[in-house]
Amino acid sequence: MAEKSKKKQLGQGIRALLANMDTEDEQDIQSISKELSKNVAMIPIEWIEANPQQPRTNFDKEAIEGLAESIKVHGIIQPLTLRRLSEESFQIIAGERRFRASQIAGLEAVPAYVRLADDQQLLEMALVENIQREDLNALEVAISMNRLIAECELTHDELSGRLGKERSTVTNYLRLLKLPPQIQQAVRDKSISMGHARSLAGITDLTEQLFVFNKLMSEELSVRKLEALIRLRHGGGTKKTKSDAGEIDPELKKIRDQLSGVFGAKVALERNKKGAGKIVIHFKNDDGLNHILDLIDNLD
Repeated sequence: MAEKSKKKQLGQGIRALLANMDTEDEQDIQSISKELSKNVAMIPIEWIEANPQQPRTNFDKEAIEGLAESIKVHGIIQPLTLRRLSEESFQIIAGERRFRASQIAGLEAVPAYVRLADDQQLLEMALVENIQREDLNALEVAISMNRLIAECELTHDELSGRLGKERSTVTNYLRLLKLPPQIQQAVRDKSISMGHARSLAGITDLTEQLFVFNKLMSEELSVRKLEALIRLRHGGGTKKTKSDAGEIDPELKKIRDQLSGVFGAKVALERNKKGAGKIVIHFKNDDGLNHILDLIDNLD
């Protein structure tokens, strides 16, 4: 009984709006649609069903399980979009991968935008209006842009025209959604700027991306210094060190790069023909050392 009561409470945040959805007053419907389009509600998972018209039918099992692990740690950063069918029934418009991963992660409820079935034009107007707000962080702008493309079926060119922004600006914002969760969270918290995030998004290797991000955070790099670091690490005048001058086993290089990503610091790894060797983790100051020690203390 207590469990049922708990699940009822999860959806109460938008009940005041949903209760008025059956009104015949067009002005009320528009007002409710606009309000729902920009507010996030926690919807119980058992109230949600997949869209039978979903064009995508194949979902990578390993990718979904990986996303589930990320959700356990970081939660859902980008809310789902749902269509209300009845008081306790919602259908997925966008976010089925996040929905499936949330089920695996054992969540009872997920954050979601709720839409009326016929509010396409109103949604577009509300999202465009939302993007123009000055208090949004870069990730919130990116999420709103992505919703316009996915739910209103706009191309990048059409979206740039609607917003009065260059197409490259739209592309740069959307690239933020491909960043790993910890970097997205830093953008959301405004710990890093759009300029930082744009530079990080240009790094295609995840391990390298996380290494540079951790270095950015630990050393509080400016955008210009971050760009210089990325150029240096990707062949822009890099001097070869002793360990890099000769050939290194690809497997050892992979391990070295993974350790660099974990500790956010340069790591040297040497191993002789008998299998003996050493791992050296570099740091520049006491803060860097404390950061590494904290990471080691938190290892299971």
